[in-house]
Amino acid sequence: MGAPGDAGGAGAGPGSGPPPAGDLRSVLITSVLNLERLEVDLFRGQHHWVPATQHLFGGQIVGQALVAAAHAVSRDEQVHSLHCYFVRTGDPKVPVLYEVERTRTGKSFSVRSVKAIQHGKPIFTCQASFQLSQGSPVQHQFTMPTVPPPRGAADTGGAHPEVPAGYRKRLTKIQAQDVPIDIKPVNPPDIFSSEPQEPKQLFWVRARGYIGETDMKVHCCVAAYISDYAFLGTALLPHRQYRIKFMVSLDHSMWFHAPFRADHWMLYECESPWAGGCRGLVQGRLWRRDGVLAVTCAQEGVIRVEQTPNQSKL
Repeated sequence: MGAPGDAGGAGAGPGSGPPPAGDLRSVLITSVLNLERLEVDLFRGQHHWVPATQHLFGGQIVGQALVAAAHAVSRDEQVHSLHCYFVRTGDPKVPVLYEVERTRTGKSFSVRSVKAIQHGKPIFTCQASFQLSQGSPVQHQFTMPTVPPPRGAADTGGAHPEVPAGYRKRLTKIQAQDVPIDIKPVNPPDIFSSEPQEPKQLFWVRARGYIGETDMKVHCCVAAYISDYAFLGTALLPHRQYRIKFMVSLDHSMWFHAPFRADHWMLYECESPWAGGCRGLVQGRLWRRDGVLAVTCAQEGVIRVEQTPNQSKL
């Protein structure tokens, strides 16, 4: 296990400083995660992008809930973990209300509970824990995978010899549906093959547009949005002979370890250690380009499948 220091911080590396000429402010800040305050600890969120399933995107709900929780703590407290449950399917036709409860405010740690409500019922619950900065000599981390840099990874735009045309076309279509993040898969699967693949994926990810130097909680909220994208699908890679009938997130957890910039490229390392009982478990790590582990994620979801037409029914 390596233990690179925290040198570099949230603003280190390419892209620091003011936005380049003509660069737009990230829509994640101006729209997606910009909540309307209705009352003390009560907020309303709108929808920017709705998947083809016409269910609310889980990352949006997690990110908006964390924004609401962050409004209820001091500027000096930073989020270190959150634990969420998706309890009902969200309705993309109406806004979401976020009700915050100030569960505990301590000397070092504070807990905020958030309930997301539609049609008078909770669709999502979350507990987020915040911590005042504290140093410790006890430090270690895994080592970041060795992969090509983002410029050498498969892009969603333009031809690339290592990316199957169908996969590139699908990614381009997804990106065209106003998804406010940039994605470059490092090891894209062969979408025309039904052969089992190892349940691992690597993506370079970042927020579209410019966020800049700001309260670290802002970058954590953006990372919460990003973390749910294409995550649960990792559990399906060994089972590609089946057609997906139903797939939805059950819970989502995140731990924040080091400062980062969500508008800088980060490597999203996703893997699924287990699936069974119509559920799949996935784990993820978001790495800064300098090798520092910034965020760890975990999620379990419902996965129901059916036989494809070319499978034998004998």
